[in-house]
Order: sequence, then structure tokens, then C-alpha cells
Amino acid sequence: MRSEARDYGQAGQAFPVIEPDLLATIEARLKRAESSGELARMNEMFAKRVEAKVRRPTPVAGISPAIAAREWDYDPSVRLERDIRDQKGNLIAAAGQTVNPLDFVAIKQALVFIDGDDAGQIAWATNHYTDLDAKIIFVSGSPIEEMTSRRRRFYFDQEGKLTSRFGIEHTPAVVRQNGRVMRVTEQVLKQGRAS
Repeated sequence: MRSEARDYGQAGQAFPVIEPDLLATIEARLKRAESSGELARMNEMFAKRVEAKVRRPTPVAGISPAIAAREWDYDPSVRLERDIRDQKGNLIAAAGQTVNPLDFVAIKQALVFIDGDDAGQIAWATNHYTDLDAKIIFVSGSPIEEMTSRRRRFYFDQEGKLTSRFGIEHTPAVVRQNGRVMRVTEQVLKQGRAS
């Protein structure tokens, strides 16, 4: 079957496009904001908000001081959903297999979770653990301020990813390798001393 193109003429009235160009509108607004100084103010406000978030990240929700000691084991084993192969295509682990990373890697440092706004917890952690012994991880507070004043490294549990993985609900909490599992201990600190 053969088709042909035909001109059927104009069926109705045509109107010109009178809508302003979106890119031109955005560019004009940016130029006005730049000339009035509004753009510089907005950039400065944005930079201050970002700096404040870096200096004092959002606290991990639902974490409170320990009022009773608790201890449990966390098994990091995972069941593989697909085959794992090396760069040459050799099978390392098959889909469906359960793999425990602690069979291949030793965790030498403890993970110590504390409330960075609690001076007692900070004192307890820094008195009991060196940088070689443990990574001290804040669930609230400002690790940058403490790093500056104490001249040692601190970390922050962004979005509570680690505390939720280990099931931590209270601080201070210590996580350390115990064979093929990670032993999690929530500890109660005596009021008034960093014992």
C-alpha cells in the first residue's frame, strides 16, 4: 500500500506563541537577584546552614542514656542474592550462600557510641579508650568542636545507620568483635563521675 502526503490547508485560526521563554525568565530573575544583592545573601545563608549542619549534625532519634546494662551479640552474616565474581570471572561466593565478613576481616578497634552533648559520657569514653583502641562515635553533639578542643578524632553516626544496624537504643554503648559476632554492650554510667 502506498501513502501520499497532501496539503489539506488551514483548518482553523493560528495564534502566535506569547508565553515567555522559561530560560529567559529564569536568567532575568537571577540577574535581578544578583544586582540587588539578594543572590549573595541567599548563598551566604545557604553556606551558613551547611556549615552548621556539618558542625552539629542532626542527632540520632530515639537514643537515650542507659539506665540498665544490656548486652547482646550481632551476627553480621549476610545471604548473597547473586554470585560474586572476581575481575577474571572466577566465582568467589555463590548466590544463596551465607557469608560472615568476620571470617575474613578482624575488627581491632571497638566502636564506642556516646551522646556528644553529655560531658560525662565524653569524659568516660576519652578516659577509657585511645584512638588506637576505639572509634568514638557521637549520636548527638558536635564532633568537630570536641576534635578541636581535645585534639583527637571523633565520628558521627549519620542518620543513625550504625546504631540501628546494631540495635543500640542507649548510650554509652560499646561494640567489639567476639569471634564470629559483634558483642554490643550498653553501659550505665554512675552520676557525677566518668568511671
